[in-house]
Amino acid sequence: MDNWIEETLQKAVDKFRRSVVLARKQDVIPYKSEGGRWVGAPFDGNSWWTGGFWPGLMWQLYRFSGEEAFREEALRVERLLVAELLRFEWLNHDVGFMYLLSCGAHHRLTGDEEARRHTLHAANLLAGRFNPAGFIRAWNGDRPGWAIIDCMMNLSLLYWASAQTGDPRFEAIARLHADTALREFVREDGSCHHIVIFDPRTGKALEKPGGQGYCAGSSWTRGQAWGLYGFALSYEGTGDERYLDTACRIADYFKAHIRADGLVDCDFCQPQEPQRIDNIASACAASGMLKLARLVGDGRGDAYREAALRMLRALDALCADWTNQSPGILQKCTAAYHDDGAGRHVNILYGDYFFVEALLRLRGADAQLWQA
Repeated sequence: MDNWIEETLQKAVDKFRRSVVLARKQDVIPYKSEGGRWVGAPFDGNSWWTGGFWPGLMWQLYRFSGEEAFREEALRVERLLVAELLRFEWLNHDVGFMYLLSCGAHHRLTGDEEARRHTLHAANLLAGRFNPAGFIRAWNGDRPGWAIIDCMMNLSLLYWASAQTGDPRFEAIARLHADTALREFVREDGSCHHIVIFDPRTGKALEKPGGQGYCAGSSWTRGQAWGLYGFALSYEGTGDERYLDTACRIADYFKAHIRADGLVDCDFCQPQEPQRIDNIASACAASGMLKLARLVGDGRGDAYREAALRMLRALDALCADWTNQSPGILQKCTAAYHDDGAGRHVNILYGDYFFVEALLRLRGADAQLWQA
């Protein structure tokens, strides 16, 4: 198994050593790859929520390999993302994804003070989206009461900000949102809603639509991954056992629904046809389960580690493109069940981020970019 980890990580380094050149030549923040090229964000330009995953991947690979090209590419994209802080209207709650993995990673790995200030700027933007009725507003426009399970991952930016500044406000906001998510998003069986629409004045939950999943009441797979990983991070950030128990409950539900071939569907409740697989969900859940395995440290931990390995090996064997034909690795990534506009069964970059992060975690070389 150790040989497989080392060999796969080396293939990832080799793959992205080549595709860094392409990203720089195209002058884009990679979102997905098609036709042998990187494709930028489908909406909102460089304010699109996935912009942090490419620099995050670069910092992970730089820390692992020491190759300067990865650091230089991370800094190229960081400059583009910092420019988006200045025209902040297009930014939303996903500044956690965007800036913890870019500026935050830069500060964590080099101590750069300017990168720290930019990360704190993003944390203040996220804190400013908190509605005192009990939740962090997800999106802009005419949806003031909308919150989504994805935000559990963004809370790490707030835990980090409290640890950096000694100001408990950031952690308090994160806890209040996590408590609301625990109550309103997580079902008794461990599955999660994607979206909850609250009354923005009272905080009462009004509606729970299907969002990017198959239908209302179904289980969008990546939403389950955000939940299990995000609640594990909230446990690390607070020590609150309720969050650890919730992460385990979601993980147990997730691993019970892994396909026989080791892959996962886009929604655990979707019909057999048409087939929709989401390798982003697999990779994210695998990395989250590896974190949980360390946190629980008992028989459950062994089961999570085994499930993570099963998914990662399936991703490598069935869905990885290690050739020069694609600049990215994982194929069959699907952004949403009903909307193919952001990608269906293609390489989507943040699947690659979580795949590499999980491999590094197995090796004990993860850069811990989500840590407070």
